[in-house]
Amino acid sequence: MTNVKTVEKKHLFINGEEVKTTVYAPLYSPYSGEVIAEISMADEQLTKEAIKSAQKAFQVISKMPAFERSAILEKVVELLKERADEAAKVIAMESAKPISFAKGEVARTIETYKFAAEEAKRIHGETIPFDAAPGGVGRIGYTVRKPIGVIGAITPFNFPMNLVAHKVGPAIASGNSIVLKPALQTPLSALYIADLFKEAGLPDGILNVVTGPGSVVGEAIIKDDRVQMITFTGSPAVGIGIRNKAGLKKTTLELGSNAAVILDKDTNIDEVIDRCIIGAFSNQGQVCISLQRVYAHEEVYDQYVEKLVEAAKKLKIGDPLDPETFISSLISKKETERAVSWIEEAKQNGAVVLAGGKLTDGILEPTVIVNVDPLLKVSCQEVFAPVVIVNKVKSVEEAIGYVNNSRYGLQAGIYTKNIDHALLASEMLEVGAVIINDIPTFRVDQMPYGGVKESGTGREGIKYAVEEMTELKLVVWTKGEK
Repeated sequence: MTNVKTVEKKHLFINGEEVKTTVYAPLYSPYSGEVIAEISMADEQLTKEAIKSAQKAFQVISKMPAFERSAILEKVVELLKERADEAAKVIAMESAKPISFAKGEVARTIETYKFAAEEAKRIHGETIPFDAAPGGVGRIGYTVRKPIGVIGAITPFNFPMNLVAHKVGPAIASGNSIVLKPALQTPLSALYIADLFKEAGLPDGILNVVTGPGSVVGEAIIKDDRVQMITFTGSPAVGIGIRNKAGLKKTTLELGSNAAVILDKDTNIDEVIDRCIIGAFSNQGQVCISLQRVYAHEEVYDQYVEKLVEAAKKLKIGDPLDPETFISSLISKKETERAVSWIEEAKQNGAVVLAGGKLTDGILEPTVIVNVDPLLKVSCQEVFAPVVIVNKVKSVEEAIGYVNNSRYGLQAGIYTKNIDHALLASEMLEVGAVIINDIPTFRVDQMPYGGVKESGTGREGIKYAVEEMTELKLVVWTKGEK
């Protein structure tokens, strides 16, 4: 008799309970192609039920003292520490993120919830000097920050646990309830975290996880008047659509990028290669601030290219659960085919592929391309794959021009020992953050994070997300007559 492998069905998480649906879709491993779970596909009505649950639960979380919200977040931190290896395996299975990087994501997720627990205790306003104006004499006043209500959170596949934390953590810290729609390919991480919050004592209905297609679940969340804010990480096209449909809802949109680094002529190449390898190829390049473009001064260009190519060719490709693996599968076959087609387009237009550019067992090898026209897709669009281009420049000023010649503006880096060049870059680069003497892929979870142009609006980073998720209220007192 043939043994048939059974896979677990994963249900919606609404009002603290698992909710079954009539339709389940198979979730395939991006690496092996095996079915790893059956995932609930919500409809519009079930999504509205989740919103209703969150709206009701807002009355609970908005009145909860700060120390209690903080304690729940601290408990999640402790639970996640205990189960870090298990959580990392969930990430690796559903996204093909190599296990070493998945463990790094879990560690960052723990930090993110820890920051949220701390931030819950320091949400405050300020006093206003009303007597600075003649009409304000005899009055005193202060501001307070109030939670806004139901937060609609839509998260991507590339950091399925930590980007959930960047939305759920500050929402709970600031006293809001959440309806979370994770990416279709990576729902397991979100459901895993929902279980931890329930175990940590979060009252039912404050966190709801609704899985299903964006055209159904996402649309219902965006259009529902009971949802007061949309926080979204994903593509510019979808983000612009959300902005157009959201009406007066608050929106935080963390969208695409084609992040660049500038190498000045005084750069010590041996000191930057390892960082550039991490920046370009970690998580298969599926990072919003992945290092996609390098502009190297002509005096260091040849040395840099030689060493980068040599390092890229040494990276191990394979099973994401192998601790030695650095590069595994992209999130889908479709995305792999797209990336390969962009590489071929570059080759056909005079670019030279010095490493990678082809598939090994269905995995795109880490790819280094030089002599790339700025108008080619691998340069001017977001490749979201293990692909980096390197172009030669004569000056930092020329490099800044190339970096700014982009629809995007999330983060950029510059390596230089020249303080004038560092100051020039910090002043002139059209990005949300300039990283001096490091790659643009640098991020820690308490810093403000967000971009300009088509890279989005608003800022993440727990303190800054809390500000986005609260409204400022002014209270004015008029002194009585003596």
